[in-house]
Amino acid sequence: MKAQSKKAVASSRPAHQVRLIGGVWKRTPLTVITAEGLRPTPDRVRETVFNWLNHLCDANWQGLRCLDLFAGSGALGFEAASRGAAHVTMVEFHTPAFRQLEQVRQKLGADQTELIRGDALTVVSGMVARQQRFDLIFLDPPFNQGVLQKILPSCAKLLSARGLLYVEAEQALTPDFMLEEAFAGWDVIRADKAGSVYFHILQRNILAHEAPEIKA
Repeated sequence: MKAQSKKAVASSRPAHQVRLIGGVWKRTPLTVITAEGLRPTPDRVRETVFNWLNHLCDANWQGLRCLDLFAGSGALGFEAASRGAAHVTMVEFHTPAFRQLEQVRQKLGADQTELIRGDALTVVSGMVARQQRFDLIFLDPPFNQGVLQKILPSCAKLLSARGLLYVEAEQALTPDFMLEEAFAGWDVIRADKAGSVYFHILQRNILAHEAPEIKA
């Protein structure tokens, strides 16, 4: 669920919830704030994605460092923390969404999470300059604004050697699509669709000769 660059505007629609689906905070509800452009990753999609990730990391989340860009409700980042990730950094620009993240963090006592309020592209550039590394990046940017193409090169520099990148997009990352310059050097190792949302797991293809997994 992503608010950044969406010009989120409060509406009269009732607030709704998503739930964490695994780990120590399983079934914990997360309130999705009522604002135009906020797009929560559905529970069933997250269940599929985390089943993939469990397989790829042998269900060994301990020691993994995760980055949730355009964090929104925090459903992806808090899910990773719930399953035992060592550290999860969540980045969100939209002020009401960020405040909601702070409330959830305090409620859960999620000390292994770090919240950063700011523009994802700017924050990521700073992380690259500081040579930070992550084992898993969640990337669910605003659709139809070219954000994915802009931020992918920086994500490549932030990933650890065998790191994985989760991407939600408005279209499938097909082989033809992956020929674009911004996608050079990536392999799609898992992909599926739910409604109008396409979701994928990518890995740098310099490791294509190795098994696509990550280790703590």
